Amino acid sequence: MQRMLRSRLAAGVVMSLVTASAFAHPGHDAATVGASLWAGLAHPFTGADHLLAMAAVGVWSALATTSRGAFGKDSKTDLLRLPFAFVAMMLAGAALGLAGVTLPAVEPMIAVSLLVIGLLVAVRARLSAAMGMAIVGGFALFHGYAHGAELPATAAALPAVIAYVGGFAAATMTLHVLGIGAGMLLRRHAGWIARVAGAGVALYGAALLVA
Repeated sequence: MQRMLRSRLAAGVVMSLVTASAFAHPGHDAATVGASLWAGLAHPFTGADHLLAMAAVGVWSALATTSRGAFGKDSKTDLLRLPFAFVAMMLAGAALGLAGVTLPAVEPMIAVSLLVIGLLVAVRARLSAAMGMAIVGGFALFHGYAHGAELPATAAALPAVIAYVGGFAAATMTLHVLGIGAGMLLRRHAGWIARVAGAGVALYGAALLVA
C-alpha cells in the first residue's frame, strides 16, 4: 500500500508539471516584484519553461542512474552530477546576463532544451557523465542568462543582486531534487509515467519553437 501511495505521489508530481506547461506562459515576473531573495526563489516557478527543464533534469538523472551508477561508479554522486552541472553553468549564464553581454537565440535555445531533455527522459537515455553534463550545462547557460537579463533595472545594489541570484540557484536545486525524488519512485514502480511526462515536456518545447 505504501509503495502504491508513493508511486501515485511521484506520478502526480511529474504529471502536474506536464499539465502546468499546457497553461503556463513562459513569461517571467522579476521586473514586477523587484530584486530580492524571495524574487530569486520565486523566479524559476514563474515560467513553465524553466520549471519543466529543471525538474526534467532531476528526473533524467534518476532514470539514468542504476544501482551501479550509469554515470560512474558512485551512484549517489551520479544523481547530483547533472544538477550541479546545470546550476554551475546557469550561474555562469546569469553573470553574462547581468554584465549585459549579448547571447543570441536565448528563447529558442531554452525551447530546444525542453525538447532535448524531454526526449532524453522519454527514452531513458544513459550517456557518459561528460556528455550528460555537457548537454544540461550547455542549456543551463541560456536559462541562467535569461534569469540574469531579467533582473530588474532598479536592482543596482550588490546585496540585492547576490540575494536574487542565490535565490534562483537554491530554487533550481530544489526543483532538481524534487525531480530526482519523483524519478526514483517512478523508476521502481511506474517508469512508463516518467517516459510519458518526458514526451510531454519535449512536445511543449517543440510547441515553443514553432509558436
